[in-house]
Amino acid sequence: MSALRLTFHGAARTVTGSCYLLEAGAERVLIDCGMFQGSKTERELNYRSFPFEPASLTAVLLTHAHIDHSGLLPKLVRHGYRGPIHSTLPTVDLCGIMLPDSASIQEMEVKQLNQRRSRRGAAEVEPIYTLEDALAALEQFEGHDYESWFSPAPGVRARFWNAGHLLGSASIELEIDRDGAAPLRMLFSGDIGPDNKMLQPDPQAPAGFDIVVCESTYGGRARFERSEDGRREILAAEVNQAALKKGALLIPSFAVERTQELVTDLVRLMDAGAVPKANIFIDSPLASKATAIFERHAGELQHGGDLVRAFSSPYVRSTESVEDSKALSRFTGFRIIVAASGMCDAGRIRHHLKNHLWQPSTTVLIAGFQAEGSLGRILQDGARTVTIMGETISVKADIRRIEDYSGHADGRELVDWVSHRLPIGRSIFLTHGEEAGQQAMAADLAALNLPHDCIVIPGLDSVYDLSGETCAFLASETRPRIDPAMVARLDSHNELATLVLDIRDAVNAAADEKARGVILRRLRRALAGGDGGNPDGGRRRAPVSGPSRRQE
Repeated sequence: MSALRLTFHGAARTVTGSCYLLEAGAERVLIDCGMFQGSKTERELNYRSFPFEPASLTAVLLTHAHIDHSGLLPKLVRHGYRGPIHSTLPTVDLCGIMLPDSASIQEMEVKQLNQRRSRRGAAEVEPIYTLEDALAALEQFEGHDYESWFSPAPGVRARFWNAGHLLGSASIELEIDRDGAAPLRMLFSGDIGPDNKMLQPDPQAPAGFDIVVCESTYGGRARFERSEDGRREILAAEVNQAALKKGALLIPSFAVERTQELVTDLVRLMDAGAVPKANIFIDSPLASKATAIFERHAGELQHGGDLVRAFSSPYVRSTESVEDSKALSRFTGFRIIVAASGMCDAGRIRHHLKNHLWQPSTTVLIAGFQAEGSLGRILQDGARTVTIMGETISVKADIRRIEDYSGHADGRELVDWVSHRLPIGRSIFLTHGEEAGQQAMAADLAALNLPHDCIVIPGLDSVYDLSGETCAFLASETRPRIDPAMVARLDSHNELATLVLDIRDAVNAAADEKARGVILRRLRRALAGGDGGNPDGGRRRAPVSGPSRRQE
């Protein structure tokens, strides 16, 4: 094969939307097809057309089931892809519940959005994809064992290695035939798990590659390294502090694996008398379905037996129906509610936050990475008020954070993982991270004596020619779908929401009606002067391009 190109259509200077297009001659192989999260500017990419023709793809390779890696596969099928989706066998199982769940959430949220739009006289919008699309995508999955070679396309060989991040997670090793030369060897890291992860082994992969595409979620950050007992001690301290307030402990959690890890440790702490015994409500139908899959694969997991025992505990209760979920708001006293989504962008956690954030007795324990612009990140950064489903909520709850359950390797562990892949002959592309962390990781990698200028931080939709002795950036063929400066940044939607809250605070704090009128007149004059019209205070609305994953 002569032409070799790699295009980064997602997870480029941001942590979501993983999607890489590898072109080898006439073959086009997509690695991951994930959903964007974070700011509305990024999330709107989920609704736009793919920057490639889905029907032209030869194959799809999937690193793991998390929605930021798999979430747009049903859309890919909806728009014409008919080829195989290759993954590990456990990933087939997990996608079997996660993709239909994602479709159901979208259909439900768009239905609610269209009700609001109808009241405003606005046109209805469609979901990104439907349950029917998700079920169709599942028919195209082909499962493979770890470390077993297969050919996803003519002249391309692939095999999966355990990445230690999630049940079924994989790094993908590729060999690509070249005319008159040895095959090009590539490795896509996927998401790399940390040391001492409860359910997963340390990540595995061979050494000696031409090109490595490596995640960098926690690049430049050296998290403390704790033992399993140390991890539980930190969790116990957070739980005991929350229990003293006699209110709800809300844990926004990814439904798949993070929830299972947290509940396993919570039950173990209760059994040991290290924390008060309390109800643990798992308010996520997806988490319940995922737990059943984890129990089936318990023999493949570290501490799989502990997980099975924990979920049979009398402390653990699962809520399935919407009515059961709503009924949780009637409970009083100390209780623990674990609900998705982990970044608070969707799912039932939003309702619990809406019902509890204003109560000083509430504790919110953030247990995972929060993308810039997500509600979880806004809370983590100390917001005093937030808007959820159109309602302004005062944040009186105690917002806490625990990093010990992260599914990602930290900066030190990432550098160590790369060091075990040496020698690397050409380039390391750093993806799946925010730019500051990627720059820090690039500096740390310099200590490995890599080839000069081999560390690359690609931008969104950037194209690289891999056919020469070096990886060449093709500027003329790179067409970013959004301004690169807006990737992994707060956007105008976030700024507007903050401004509205600030205006409301200022008006409410004014001494009397006259003072409130002065504030409003000044605002109207500023608006009139800024856009040249509307001096009488009449409002003009900007068009809405489509629904977002988090309607706030």
